[in-house]
Amino acid sequence: MSNRTISNKQREELLKALQSRFEKNMNRHKGLEWVKVQAKLEAKPEKLWSLNEMERTGGEPDVVGHDKKTGEYIFYDCSFESPAGRRSLCYDREALESRKEHKPKNNAADMAASMGIELLTEEQYRELQKLGEIDTKTSSWVKTPSNIRKLGGAIFCDRRYNTVFVYHNGADSYYAARGFRGWVRV
Repeated sequence: MSNRTISNKQREELLKALQSRFEKNMNRHKGLEWVKVQAKLEAKPEKLWSLNEMERTGGEPDVVGHDKKTGEYIFYDCSFESPAGRRSLCYDREALESRKEHKPKNNAADMAASMGIELLTEEQYRELQKLGEIDTKTSSWVKTPSNIRKLGGAIFCDRRYNTVFVYHNGADSYYAARGFRGWVRV
């Protein structure tokens, strides 16, 4: 984990981008103050690294909540479409290894773990959709319940016809328009 740091320049650029996004999208975090969020971020450099990975891959992370018990802020990928730097991935390592040919370059579960984030659950995805219309042209893998995964499937979500849909696919499938969305606590 020691390599999970960013340079001072990257830190400054990330904080500037996060602050700008925070201020432009106050509907996502009513009643929260940037100065308090920034203080938390500066106290947790490993979380800044994860947020930078989210940003670098097109996720446009933003604060969507505050856990009053722990004091942590919750960031989700808030990009309008599934993050461009995280598409064409099957669901997890088991699915990737099961493919005999035409394997994708990676899988959503391992990529999320390597970034220090978690895949959104279906419930989190639906909460995100209340903050704005996302994935109207793309779709996003979401954390799949183990009973579905054990049978070889995985679930993904998108928004079509002004409705959020949950679908299934074989976990080994991958598409250019499907990525994944993640979240992190800071």
